[in-house]
Amino acid sequence: MESGALVKLLTGTILGCGGWVLSRGANDTGAVCMMFEFERRLCIEIYAALMSAGIELNSAGHMRFTELCRCTQHHFAECGQEIASVELEVQTLPAEGIGGNLETHRK
Repeated sequence: MESGALVKLLTGTILGCGGWVLSRGANDTGAVCMMFEFERRLCIEIYAALMSAGIELNSAGHMRFTELCRCTQHHFAECGQEIASVELEVQTLPAEGIGGNLETHRK
């Protein structure tokens, strides 16, 4: 997916879950950078929506979201309305690079 389309997809995903997109953009290398916030009560929805959008987090990213979700569940009354902030950077691959790699493996 090209970076511009991914920015639009992620923006819609975050807003659709009740979050707020503070900044968004893509750079020349294809990296998509976003800063967004949401009420902690929405953390499971946000996490699931990011996964459904096809975002592949590294192990630290998965661990942080999992810890946030578990902590929020256990202390929902105290922290459900607190604001969580996320700075997300996603590296996209150029479409021709992906196709080239697939062709190489088929030969």
